[in-house]
Amino acid sequence: MSGTMKVATMCCSVMMIVVLFFPIWKIELAAPQYPEGLVLKIHANKLAGNVDVVNGLNHYIGMRPLHADDFIEFTALPYIIGAFAALGFLTLMLNRRKYFNTWLVLFLIIAVVSMADFYRWEYNYGHELNPDAPIQVPGMSYQPPLIGYKQLLNFGAYSIPDIGGWLFIAVGVILVGTWLTEFLKNRKLKISIIPRFAVSCMLAVFFSSCSTGPQQINYGNEACAFCKMNIVDARFAAQCITAKGKSFHFDDIHCLVSFMKNGGVWRNELAGVYFSDFNSQSQWLSPLTARLLRSESLRSPMGGNMAAFETEQSRDKAMQEFSGEKLQWKDINPFEKK
Repeated sequence: MSGTMKVATMCCSVMMIVVLFFPIWKIELAAPQYPEGLVLKIHANKLAGNVDVVNGLNHYIGMRPLHADDFIEFTALPYIIGAFAALGFLTLMLNRRKYFNTWLVLFLIIAVVSMADFYRWEYNYGHELNPDAPIQVPGMSYQPPLIGYKQLLNFGAYSIPDIGGWLFIAVGVILVGTWLTEFLKNRKLKISIIPRFAVSCMLAVFFSSCSTGPQQINYGNEACAFCKMNIVDARFAAQCITAKGKSFHFDDIHCLVSFMKNGGVWRNELAGVYFSDFNSQSQWLSPLTARLLRSESLRSPMGGNMAAFETEQSRDKAMQEFSGEKLQWKDINPFEKK
């Protein structure tokens, strides 16, 4: 093996041992009644965080309680990770490229199987519900997202790798990047794409899970994060996004403002606010550019009676039909100093 491969092998073997001492994944839960949030931390051999509280909540919707003893993965995974680290040190001792290649393939298999098993676990727990549960919503399942954000009734679930998971991802990037470097070097090709490849992989994972742009609302099937009524009328919809990519959807601008005012999201967490364009419901408007109109004649779902428009001309045209009061975001923003 080359010097680069030896260094990569040593680093990755040590990192896999470190993975055993940190949580690999975490699922954060947020709701108005839990402004401080709840979190489940998944280690290689146990569950940590607010497990008892989550189990208490899950009882009401018919989900099985979470107990580490029920998961064979918590017994096998530490040995699998430890064996992979030991195989890395053995590869370093044998000092053969073919063993490095075999080690890389085994890592990719472990990664794919682990994510597939995690998805299966989430699917089963989210769909296999007790038919006698106190709270039943026809057609509703409670499967958390594999990665990213998902609204589950009045809870927002945010799933992302934790320290151990990011180390696991880094091992994959290092191994694949090293293999590509050696592959291209042996064919006397330029290898300047390798650093860009590694950076692109990390950025793709990061931005896919932390997007702060507007997200699609499932009209007719999704509940408002504040009033819990189904979001039906796209003309008055709004949403806010946190810095972690959590998205809270509302059926009325009034609900958005009330949600912020009542601590549903804190000022330092807020990354974006968006209003649906009254005239083009497929378009989301930034509060910095949106023209707001409040009129009793608009009759929005929860009585806020406010709508957003992209241009001054479109708002003026609406005023001819509805009359009312022109507003700016700063006039209703609860975080704005009056």
